[in-house]
Amino acid sequence: MKHIILFAAAAAAVTTSLFAFAHGNVTPQAVDTTGLPVLGDKWREENPYKDNKLALKIGSSAFNQNCARCHGLEAISGGIAPDLRLLDRDCVGMGNEKKKQACYKEIDRYFLSSIRGGKVRNGAVYMPPFEGVFNQEAMWAIKTYLESRRATN
Repeated sequence: MKHIILFAAAAAAVTTSLFAFAHGNVTPQAVDTTGLPVLGDKWREENPYKDNKLALKIGSSAFNQNCARCHGLEAISGGIAPDLRLLDRDCVGMGNEKKKQACYKEIDRYFLSSIRGGKVRNGAVYMPPFEGVFNQEAMWAIKTYLESRRATN
């Protein structure tokens, strides 16, 4: 019995260490934003592609190639990083339309700040910065995709 317990513990340690190294250095995949309206050098504060079907398609591909390894396939988090379907959950149920739109705008600014600058706490990088990797069009396309995956409750 003791041998079985030791074997199980060793197997668990090996499996855990393999998962720890599985992520490794990841190179972001380029996002082709051909066909989307060009946004220029001035960063928008609000998603200009909210109802753009091409942005949705590009954002879906970009998210699943670049963000899903941490935030989950189809934006369904497995617990490693926040579930981005819930990003604007506080806005969804607001009855006052003016306040709801202001809330969405605030979330757009938060999203853009997060994706551009990344997330660092106590010197540890939780999310790398994507400014200089993705253009503004790619970032807003990803936000458009996330809006399509929004959890409503």
